[in-house]
Amino acid sequence: MALTYDRPVNDTIAAIATAMSPAGIGIIRISGPGAPRIASAVFETIHREKIDPDRWEPGRIRYGYIVRGGEILDEVMVSYFRAPHSYTTEDTIEINTHGGMLLMQQILDLVLKKGARMAEPGEFTKRAFLGGRIDLARAEAVMDLISASSDFARRSSIEQLSGKVSAEVKKLRETILYETAFIESALDDPDSYDLEDYPPHLEEVCARIEERLTSLLSYAEEGKILKEGIRTVIVGKPNAGKSSLLNTLAGEERAIVTDVAGTTRDTLSETVRVGGVLLQLTDTAGIRNTEDRVEQIGVLRARKALQDADLILFMIDGAGDLSEEDLSIAEMVSSRIGEGSHCVVLLNKSDLEQKTEKQAVINLFTEIYKQNNVYKQRELPETVYCSLLSGEGVEDLSKVIRDLFHTGRIEEKNEIFLSSARHREAVREAREAIRLVRASIRDGMSEEFFTIDLMSAYTSLGKILGEAVEDDLVEEIFSKFCMGK
Repeated sequence: MALTYDRPVNDTIAAIATAMSPAGIGIIRISGPGAPRIASAVFETIHREKIDPDRWEPGRIRYGYIVRGGEILDEVMVSYFRAPHSYTTEDTIEINTHGGMLLMQQILDLVLKKGARMAEPGEFTKRAFLGGRIDLARAEAVMDLISASSDFARRSSIEQLSGKVSAEVKKLRETILYETAFIESALDDPDSYDLEDYPPHLEEVCARIEERLTSLLSYAEEGKILKEGIRTVIVGKPNAGKSSLLNTLAGEERAIVTDVAGTTRDTLSETVRVGGVLLQLTDTAGIRNTEDRVEQIGVLRARKALQDADLILFMIDGAGDLSEEDLSIAEMVSSRIGEGSHCVVLLNKSDLEQKTEKQAVINLFTEIYKQNNVYKQRELPETVYCSLLSGEGVEDLSKVIRDLFHTGRIEEKNEIFLSSARHREAVREAREAIRLVRASIRDGMSEEFFTIDLMSAYTSLGKILGEAVEDDLVEEIFSKFCMGK
């Protein structure tokens, strides 16, 4: 559905559509009614002939030169896409040039001098949206695909770009609209439509819609984990093995490891995949009381990382007794568990004689929970024996993380994934509106009240497609795109 945004009739934009780095090929894209004219002004055929702006042929690639003041800048191939059969739905020219940064910039400057203006970030895709070729959900998928950092993110972006999310939303909206239209028709023409047994029917329809919306939201949380990764922090007292764990999971020596307590003075971050889950992993300074000013700053940053984490890997030296530092960290970890974080305790140095066993960890957290009167409200952390010297326990850790975050459920069921917070909020709003409809039915309210909340749900879902969205929101969404897209 095309939206009616004001746009200059003769406005033609241009930008470099490939990365600004040395490459074999670079593309300068021109879009708008002036694209053929501008291309004719800068391009000559291999025989040094100009092309009349009205004689550009869609579907044909022209081979020749970009010429500036009689000087050949580069040997190029030029493609023409006639409106509306182009990415932007406008007349579009794409100049395929050699990928030198200076060269691409010179050609772009020449195109701008001939009448185009510099495209804003995401403006080509924005014009595709405004022209009705794609809806807003599919437009957002373009940027998701460009920035995808995992195979799941890539595949979910492709599905959204192909219209899978849009089709699901449209299907739900069609059902809502049908029921709304039936109620309105019955209220306008009661002799032709009978509403006597209608509320139980509408209750069943709304129950199915609410169930589907709830399902989409539950899969969205898992999809967010698969796409963006889990904010994970490694905490523990000095010399518990935190940096060794980071190096083991990263598969390289990212952190300095010594037998000197307090080696790590700052946070160190790395993205790793464990148990099929992407972890945004942060190693931290050992948490302890210290007079060292630099180490104090590191401890403060460790505490901050702990507060922001969705997953806590709590390192304990299993070859030693539980210390006051371990007890203090366990208190902080317990608080984060109460706020929704998951925790895995790793009893390190399992290759040595163990002085701290799993039961000691269970007893420790049980006692903390009881002291805070939350024993029945919080889960006990999983505990894994490991030896970072031999690699023992790493596979067990992978399994625990995989089980904690239920990965694979989306892929097994071929479910769609709501990729953005904006989509998830729209679905939450729609679900709340449907719940209000069901509440009105249970309260025996008149049918005209049903349509208010039904249309609210319809409008909320329409935000995903780009209907009923404010101009400034559209601007914000496309401003996050790269310049040539």
